[in-house]
Amino acid sequence: MAWNEPGGGNNKPRDPWGGGDQGPPDLDEALKKLQQKLGGLFGGRSGGSGGAAGGSSGGFSGSLLVVLAVLALVVWGLMGFYQVDQQERAVVLRFGKYLETVQPGLQWNPPVIDEVIKINTTRVRAVSFSEIMLTRDENIVEVKLSVQYVIDNPTAFVLEVRDPENSLRHASQSALRHVVGDTTMNLVLTGGRAQIAQEVSERLQSYLNLYETGIRVSKVTVDESKPPTQVQQAFDDVIKAREDEERVKNEAQAYANGIVPEARGAAQRVLEEAMAYKEQVIANAEGEAERFTKLLTEYRKAPEVTRERLYLSALQDVLGKNNKVLVDVEGGNNMLYLPLDKLTTPSAGGSGSRGLSVDSSNIRELTNAVTEQLRRDAAAANNRRGGR
Repeated sequence: MAWNEPGGGNNKPRDPWGGGDQGPPDLDEALKKLQQKLGGLFGGRSGGSGGAAGGSSGGFSGSLLVVLAVLALVVWGLMGFYQVDQQERAVVLRFGKYLETVQPGLQWNPPVIDEVIKINTTRVRAVSFSEIMLTRDENIVEVKLSVQYVIDNPTAFVLEVRDPENSLRHASQSALRHVVGDTTMNLVLTGGRAQIAQEVSERLQSYLNLYETGIRVSKVTVDESKPPTQVQQAFDDVIKAREDEERVKNEAQAYANGIVPEARGAAQRVLEEAMAYKEQVIANAEGEAERFTKLLTEYRKAPEVTRERLYLSALQDVLGKNNKVLVDVEGGNNMLYLPLDKLTTPSAGGSGSRGLSVDSSNIRELTNAVTEQLRRDAAAANNRRGGR
């Protein structure tokens, strides 16, 4: 129903607060009633006289202040509770002075009076930076370094140094410059990164311990080492020259690896041949000596037969190597010429012509026959001389 809806025979608007003729409630009066009710709750009186009202107002104000003080004290006490995680340690300062280091668990310290600073002692932090510096051989290199660290002593980390992480960065730069300045460029840019990182880690930790920063270095890594951009092209040329040098060395080594075994094999072969020749000569000499010994024994038994056999053997060896043979008849002036070289070669005629082929056995038989004939002729000549 609308407020100004007519009713009851007149045109007066209806009061939404319940009274037909009443206006909106007075705010001051409502606050006064609320104050009286609260005063009744906390021991005040709600009398009709002005003095009684004044007494009630004073009691209400005192009780309210006490309640507010108690509530503030409770809230202050609750604000003092805090939780320290297992990975954390808490440094407590009372009025700015160090009080204690709190271990993990539920803790309480008076707020406002004490300041609690929580430090995570297990989280690994990292800092990275890049520096351009001189090496020992007066070359410029650019090195990018990463340092991983943890907070080992939270008390020292909070109290001893104003800005521990900034001090860590400065100490890292100093340690890196000291190590690189005592190293050659070739070692910095190639295989010396691990060694440089180890030396920087040891030197940096000594600096941090001297400063009492409470920081423990866990790992130092040389991420990148390269020459500056201004000399990159010249450095690439040097690297290329070194690669060519290494390639030529490898090729020479490969050639040497191929030649040296072959030379050793050839030398071993010569040694083996010499050894075989030595054994052969020794064996031949021993055989000849043995043959001569046996021949001497036979010669002593039958000198004439042995001498004739030796003569025939020598004659066979000599005639076998000559192309022409001249035979001198003892006691005569005639000489017999035997073209044995023609007998040993086949005829030059065609397939229809007849040819003669004589082998070594035929030559031996022919020689024996000639010798026998000469012996008989010589014997007959001696008999004729004896008869006369």
